Amino acid sequence: MDWSKMFKARVIVFGCGNTLYGDDALGPLVIENLKQQNTFDDDVVFIDAGTSIRPLLFDLILSERHPQKVIIVDITTDDDLAPGEIKEIDINEVDPKKIADFSMHQFPTTNLLKELQENTDIKLNIIVVRAAFIPEKMREGLSPQVQTALPRVVERIKQLAST
Repeated sequence: MDWSKMFKARVIVFGCGNTLYGDDALGPLVIENLKQQNTFDDDVVFIDAGTSIRPLLFDLILSERHPQKVIIVDITTDDDLAPGEIKEIDINEVDPKKIADFSMHQFPTTNLLKELQENTDIKLNIIVVRAAFIPEKMREGLSPQVQTALPRVVERIKQLAST
């Protein structure tokens, strides 16, 4: 992946997660699905961020040119959602006591997202899906609930990327 494309993009979609741990693969699989569809303009960039979203966000904050929109896709373990349920969240609504529940994993990522939102003109969209299964040991494959959510997430991203 030519990550330099993110510095020229109008819209960047980051898929977060680890493909080796069950439902955590959602973000990268969404990115793969969107790339295969090949229905977007060249100024919409899809990045499988894996577990490296923090350095990518840091680079984006420091860059001279910013995209109009950043869309982040990840899983969550938020007990307020049913497995496979999709939710769009505002980073300001993440309860500090529930930071560990937000699956971008660590508090600094939330701080980077807030900084991105507060110090740039980037429109930030965060889409999460409640995981049904994240194994303790490596095991590939989405749960049926998250597999069912995947095409709905892809459709929502198509809507967001075109506006």
